[in-house]
Amino acid sequence: MDDSIGGSSSNDNGIKEQDRLLPIANVGRLMKQILPQNAKISKEAKETMQECVSEFISFVTSEASDKCRKERRKTVNGDDICWALATLGFDDYVEPMRRSLHELLANLFWESINLGHGLFRNLFLKLS
Repeated sequence: MDDSIGGSSSNDNGIKEQDRLLPIANVGRLMKQILPQNAKISKEAKETMQECVSEFISFVTSEASDKCRKERRKTVNGDDICWALATLGFDDYVEPMRRSLHELLANLFWESINLGHGLFRNLFLKLS
């Protein structure tokens, strides 16, 4: 097995590394957003962050999935992820995650209502 981080080797479950990891371009873009504008990010730093972030997501998702399995449900939802974060001791992430989830669902709702024109959404935002 090829141990390269960005390679396409498979692990014991037959999952390709490239399918297990977040795209490195996305990871690099997120890193650039938080660092000073003139900061340089090495390929090794991006690959390390890619591994860490992917492992964190897998860890939390696995906990949420186990909960769903015990409850005989097949679908993991946002509340399950928030529950898993709290259960695993990442309490500081729960409220920001809930806010992001609420915002995402609100945006999806308004897009479905006005087909992207923004009229109803803007009115709603002014009223709230």
